[in-house]
Amino acid sequence: MTGKLPLPGLFLAALAALGLAVAGVSLPLVGAVVLVWIGSLWLTLPEPELAEIRVDKAEVTRDAVREAIESLGAPLLVLEGTRIVMANAAARAALGAHVQGQDARIALRHPDAMRLLDMADGDSVTIPGFTGTRSLWQLTRRRIDKQRWLIELADRTTEADVSRAHTDFVANASHELRTPLASIIGYVETLEEGGPAVDAEAQKRFLGIVLREARRMLSLVEDLLSLSHAEAEKHDHPTEPLDLGKLAARVVGEVASLRGKEQVQLVAAADGAVVAGDSTQLEQLLRNLIDNALKYGGADSPVEVSVAAPQANTIELAVTDHGPGIAPEHLPHLTRRFYRTDPGRSRASGGTGLGLAIVKHIVERHRGKLDITSTLGEGTRVTVSLPKTELAALS
Repeated sequence: MTGKLPLPGLFLAALAALGLAVAGVSLPLVGAVVLVWIGSLWLTLPEPELAEIRVDKAEVTRDAVREAIESLGAPLLVLEGTRIVMANAAARAALGAHVQGQDARIALRHPDAMRLLDMADGDSVTIPGFTGTRSLWQLTRRRIDKQRWLIELADRTTEADVSRAHTDFVANASHELRTPLASIIGYVETLEEGGPAVDAEAQKRFLGIVLREARRMLSLVEDLLSLSHAEAEKHDHPTEPLDLGKLAARVVGEVASLRGKEQVQLVAAADGAVVAGDSTQLEQLLRNLIDNALKYGGADSPVEVSVAAPQANTIELAVTDHGPGIAPEHLPHLTRRFYRTDPGRSRASGGTGLGLAIVKHIVERHRGKLDITSTLGEGTRVTVSLPKTELAALS
């Protein structure tokens, strides 16, 4: 606040006081007159001027918007006209830090993104291949004020992959079920129609095929149920202590009694190999691995099962065959549903193509690690590493 003193008026008040004093007026009266005079001068002063403080409301709003969006997990862009004036951390990570300050038509570059710049508030576009070949993004345009717009970017790639996987799974499962079902229907219709060609020997052969295909369907349905259960329980970690060495000895003994001791052997079983595990699922895991090894391993070499403790906090279950091995290009895909390195041989041996997919989900539920190594002409080794549990937990 600022103001000017009434100097001329004060000077006149002083002269008047001096004149009154010379004229013999008493000093108290002179003082009272001077005070009233000076007071009247202050009352006539103009209003003080206030220093003008300019506030750029646009700048304040921009800072507030920047602070609000910077830490959000979703990528967000703020546009003024067609220029990107802000890009939060998630947007810079997805599109690159260079987009901030660029014209959106240059930064986004996709025709559908260009079309979005002229669309109404709340409109959106879905752009495949926006940040990569298999990526899928949804961009939504929202109004902030008359000059500014917000572009929300949502990565839908994972959702699209899951949807595609489900579609592929249903298609593959339908195909796997349709093949034996069509065979069963065909042979049953032949048997029903009869005729001179269907003698007792042909009937027996046809019924054998029907039985084999029905068992194949049953095996597939059981594996589908097992896979569904393993997926549903993937995040429910087991807590019951289980001696993996004793489990392996029992399962190998049961398989050997059916297939012969020369077919499968327990070559090592570490003492105190205790893990937190679901006994039913770990038994299924071991049987699936042994079954695969017997199907695709060498006929003249036994499948070897071992349980070891290579580290203080790890139990390692390994199943090894000495068959022809698996080509390197197949190894990354072996745990995919219905994946087969040799479809004809797998179906002929009764395989469903789901065994290793089930194994993978069981390992994930037990917070373990699955490793498959193979050498052509020498064989394949599947290793499951699980966290060790202290023996004291059994009591």
